[in-house]
Amino acid sequence: MTRENAWDDHVGAALLGTGRRTPAPLPEAPEPDGDAAGRLLDQAAVLAVGRRAGLLPHVPDDVEVLAPAPPEELPVVPAAAAQRLDGLLQAPGADPSRAEWLETAARLGLRVPPALLPAVLDLGRDGAGRPLRPVIARVAGRRGVWLALQNPRWAYLLGYTGDAPEADDIWQTGTRDQRAAHLENLRGTDPAAAREALLEVWESEPAPARAAFLATFATGLSLADAAFLEDALTDRGKDVRQHAADLLAALPGTAYGARMAERARDCLRREDDRLVTGKPDAHDDALARDGVPFQPGGTFLPGRNVGTRAGWLREILSRTPLATWPDHLGLPPERLVTLPVTDAADGPVAARRGGRSGADAEDAVHDVHVSWAQAALRQRDARWARALLAHGEASQRPEIFGELVTVLPPADRDGAAAVLARRLTDPALLCRVLHRVPGPWSGELAATVTAALAALAERPGNDDRRSFPGLCHLVETRLDPALAADAADRFADLPAPAQESRRDALVAVLRTRHAMIKELIP
Repeated sequence: MTRENAWDDHVGAALLGTGRRTPAPLPEAPEPDGDAAGRLLDQAAVLAVGRRAGLLPHVPDDVEVLAPAPPEELPVVPAAAAQRLDGLLQAPGADPSRAEWLETAARLGLRVPPALLPAVLDLGRDGAGRPLRPVIARVAGRRGVWLALQNPRWAYLLGYTGDAPEADDIWQTGTRDQRAAHLENLRGTDPAAAREALLEVWESEPAPARAAFLATFATGLSLADAAFLEDALTDRGKDVRQHAADLLAALPGTAYGARMAERARDCLRREDDRLVTGKPDAHDDALARDGVPFQPGGTFLPGRNVGTRAGWLREILSRTPLATWPDHLGLPPERLVTLPVTDAADGPVAARRGGRSGADAEDAVHDVHVSWAQAALRQRDARWARALLAHGEASQRPEIFGELVTVLPPADRDGAAAVLARRLTDPALLCRVLHRVPGPWSGELAATVTAALAALAERPGNDDRRSFPGLCHLVETRLDPALAADAADRFADLPAPAQESRRDALVAVLRTRHAMIKELIP
């Protein structure tokens, strides 16, 4: 009888009574001295001591013993931080503090304690937890990989680490998600090897799998991928073709870029001190092949009809290499984004960029600036991103301009985002932009946003009351934790008509985040 069975036997005897069940004797227990109940208690004490001491149970000969987890290389988080994580994991709903805790621990080169590993690994199981998978892989340690090898529900982790003994087999035997994660991991270290691996199985994979695998090419994308992507433009799978077109749009210097530039030159020209747009007259098979749908996304926005031809124009401009414009229009990006824009059909009537002379003038500048912003995002062009953040018309698609901040070098992001934030006087528009600006916010951006929030707290307008909670949420989750305590003290003394409870919640979250980050520092 194994020790686990012996323990169950003794528990059953205790429940039923020794008059109805007598547990088997234990050789290591004291000699029976007294009634059956006393012997039960003596033997139970021996079993309990063994269990608490970590005594290994007896393993039958026909059971395969798993190899133990390899020794860890990363230090575990401090005890206070582990206790904090335990509480975050037990809290209901999606708490953004969990992601910040994990990202900070990963940045500090720490791992989660073994007892919390199962709950942490569970965070990345479903689609909602997919963005957390890379950081979970960094904090799970070698024991996390070992657990992922034993439990299929955590097998996703194997695609995000090269530490798994069976990692090379995942591409052959794993699920689609596991194989895609493995391919993305390989793209980060050896893009050519990943491309060759996909080429070997390309024709035999179903269209959804081809699309999922091709999406991983965003990692490590280079001109070496261009020929493969050009071939994928004629794939039988619609999503595959779209992924290929979107990836080629991020690669200046390709035949795809040359085709788009040729179309774009017919759509935008400079006449003295203004830009003039001309919308495409028709949609053809060649345009569709290059990823411009007949009915582009966003063509019809709530409350506003952008128009199909305007949608084609935006798609073409957003897929054109940005290097096309200084040569074609004769000015650098910093000057081009300040020029007024009119539509050829409207003539020279439209006024300055951003003016209110008519809806057509606004439509034209939006068409051009939104397209350039999308192109700068795709091509990761810092010069164009900086120019657009300083002067671009952001009122129609503010989220895109918030994302432009990520194109800049980290040292320049806060300053550029602050410049954009100061140009936006509408609190609702400011919230939409800042929602896409990643944290932690510090320096000039932190000062600008906290000042805007403080001013908003003192204004009683209905619109401001609707914007105040949204801006509070952004500040409490994005502000640099090192500034959180000082900001909490500042906001605690501010008046906030009709918003006292939300202000107090902001103060509490900022102080909690400050304490959480301090706990993680060894």
